[in-house]
Amino acid sequence: MNIVITGASKGLGKAIAERFAADGQAHQLFLCARTKQELEATGAVLQDRFPNAKVNTKTCDVANKKELAVFADWIKNSCDKTDILVNNAGIYLPGSAYGEDDGNLESLVEINVYSAYHLTRMLLPGMMKAKSGHIFNMCSIASLNAYPNGGAYGISKYALYGFSKNLREEMKPHGIKVTHVLPGAAFTDSWSGSGIDPRRIMEAADIAEMVYAAARLSPQACVEEIILRPQLGDL
Repeated sequence: MNIVITGASKGLGKAIAERFAADGQAHQLFLCARTKQELEATGAVLQDRFPNAKVNTKTCDVANKKELAVFADWIKNSCDKTDILVNNAGIYLPGSAYGEDDGNLESLVEINVYSAYHLTRMLLPGMMKAKSGHIFNMCSIASLNAYPNGGAYGISKYALYGFSKNLREEMKPHGIKVTHVLPGAAFTDSWSGSGIDPRRIMEAADIAEMVYAAARLSPQACVEEIILRPQLGDL
């Protein structure tokens, strides 16, 4: 399979890439992230650990539509179609809607929403022509429940969830699955230094395992929504 994952140098994106690479199949992984050194290091580790997979990496700032188009063209020139697209790239900036820094909303929407919208539109023609494919949009528990200090981040994740739900309805007749992934707190780099006990929240591998499982169902079955929370609930 040809698998595209954004924000793949660390965190959930890296865990998802690792899970697919680990199954022993001859997958082609197309990974992007903003930081060249981190991305290439991740790609090299995955390629060394899982030689059956072919790991391709390309630096891309997903908030930049022109860079995103270059990334999409690179994928389309390397394979006939995308089998799995994981729109994972995203950032978190805390703050209240009334008091957060000016520009927070624009930054968060560009990265958390527009990147998924534009890349999906760029890769969909090949999927629609093949009448197959699976799109995973990395939403959040914040897509369901507002919380204090969520501000523009919550707004962006509500918007991504809305896009994903709309896309699901549009893609039904085209044989393309769409899954909204809504994880609670999982231990990634964003939690390092927070003082939170890693045992209190989920592992990145937990989310990766659920995405992998959903991708392996028969063509006539679609997991529309994956909601995961820490066993003791949200923080």
